[in-house]
Amino acid sequence: MASAAALPSPATAGCQDRGVDVLSSRILLRPADPDRSRHFYRDVLGLAVYREFGSPADPGVVFFLGPGLLEVSGRSAGPPGQSVMIWLQVRDVHAEHERLAAAGVRVLRGPATEPWGLIEMWIKDPDGVRIVLVEVPADHPLRRDPRTLSPPP
Repeated sequence: MASAAALPSPATAGCQDRGVDVLSSRILLRPADPDRSRHFYRDVLGLAVYREFGSPADPGVVFFLGPGLLEVSGRSAGPPGQSVMIWLQVRDVHAEHERLAAAGVRVLRGPATEPWGLIEMWIKDPDGVRIVLVEVPADHPLRRDPRTLSPPP
């Protein structure tokens, strides 16, 4: 009979290595000058746009970055090192909160539903890099396939 320590917990049952079950990820960049950064990534580097969100006057832009994503949004209030963050989409942010807190990870903010409908929590890695873990609720627009919104011609 297997010991209790060898059995996967509900929080890690879907993970091959019993770690976080990352569904998608992106690098978050909070630039000092968003217009300059959007121009650089879109027009100079030529990265393709995955999606835009927020105000048309000052949109957040998510770019394709190979198999990953780069989100340029908001503004940095601190030094340049504080403008880079890691965004990880997970299945269950509450389960990850319990698991990571028990492992001694520095939790900056526990799970909370944001005004834009995502459930987010914030942690720091050992070097101080901020990481946001995000759960996309089943009824959130990110879960909808926009191709089904218009009838075929």
